[in-house]
Amino acid sequence: MSLLILAKGFTLTLSMIAPIGTQNSMLLTQGISKNHHKTTAALFMLYDAILISIGVLGGSLILSSSDTLFTLLTWGGILFLTGYGLLSMKSAIKQTGATDDYIVNKKSVKLVIVTSLAVTFLNPHAYIDTVMVIGSVGGQYTGDAKVYFLIGAILGSVVWFSCLATGAAKLSSYLGRPKVKRVIDIAIALVMWVIAWSLYCAWLTRAAS
Repeated sequence: MSLLILAKGFTLTLSMIAPIGTQNSMLLTQGISKNHHKTTAALFMLYDAILISIGVLGGSLILSSSDTLFTLLTWGGILFLTGYGLLSMKSAIKQTGATDDYIVNKKSVKLVIVTSLAVTFLNPHAYIDTVMVIGSVGGQYTGDAKVYFLIGAILGSVVWFSCLATGAAKLSSYLGRPKVKRVIDIAIALVMWVIAWSLYCAWLTRAAS
């Protein structure tokens, strides 16, 4: 039974974080350029562990009940995601007409840390996925069962980000080509804008209710 609960936490986390989002797009970019990608992955694992723990231990109730907090997170996320998408599109435009020489924009460790904090904690979807969804499911368990669910959920994040960072780095010779990288940057920009729009629609719906 304990292993089954652990597996539930593991698979739920994978289903939440596997679709492309701000964390995945940043880690993919860092992996392609082999620029502190392991550090980036480790930071995302830490952030997710914190958010998942908060959710499972009861934080989901606070987030879902506060309209003010919801509004602040939503509009902060809309502005950030729109800007992040613009930066990705700018990167794609810069690579138009480039040769197949790899284009690598190295970031300092400090910038990687600051950016990782922004793409996680300024993105309302991070709270929705980890604190609210995973947290609400984990909150249904008690005692040892809750601990096993929490461990499984955190392991899901660890496995996913480890595989994404490693895979992007190993495929960097192909993914780093300007034509391929341009497609990736355009896709990331579009996804960021779609998420921003969905957040706006969600805010309108909640404001009208």
